[in-house]
Amino acid sequence: MQISEIFFSIQGESVYSGLPCVFIRTFGCNLNCSYCDTGYAKHCPHSQRDIWDDLYCAPSSILKEIKQFPHTRLVQITGGEPLLQSDIYELFDLLKQNDFQILLETNGTIDLSNIPDYVCKIVDIKTPSSGYPESFLLSNLCYINPSKDNLKFVLYDLNDYYWMKNFLSLQKISGQHILVSTVFNAINPKTIVDEILKDGLDVRFQLQLHKYVGIR
Repeated sequence: MQISEIFFSIQGESVYSGLPCVFIRTFGCNLNCSYCDTGYAKHCPHSQRDIWDDLYCAPSSILKEIKQFPHTRLVQITGGEPLLQSDIYELFDLLKQNDFQILLETNGTIDLSNIPDYVCKIVDIKTPSSGYPESFLLSNLCYINPSKDNLKFVLYDLNDYYWMKNFLSLQKISGQHILVSTVFNAINPKTIVDEILKDGLDVRFQLQLHKYVGIR
């Protein structure tokens, strides 16, 4: 696997927000969102590729690395887009065998039908401001378990909010598994909260907690 970084922090998003977590960030993405805050993970620099290939490419080496953080069993695989990694299913299996709780953050453009049931999926639905409002595979809605998985909308402005509201209505989806957050330092979060309350949307609003705390 092509790995950008492995680090220990707290969950800043999802229903696991605030919990200690080990993050495995892969290199490579099939999108180029306007508000991306991990642009360094889009492409693997040639200057680093040999280093990471030697140390962290094999799923077994990744497992060894995350075992250096003994204070949590919660692991999130993120990116970039982790489902571009062909051996990610081997990593899922290894993490499961070693009793880790697995979160997968993915951009919703790749088929989710083969993701194991024990993996919690955190699936982005890209809004207009991202530049990719048509990128989400609607068929992936069939593989979302509302009691376990999350659908995530990141909003840059009110246009994104109105687009999200229309999407939820058209697809007839609602519930606490739907996460709504704002791009950090873009629209005032209160503006979105006011709209959610006015419209009575059945969603879960959240902030990017790690950014307000000042950690990655």
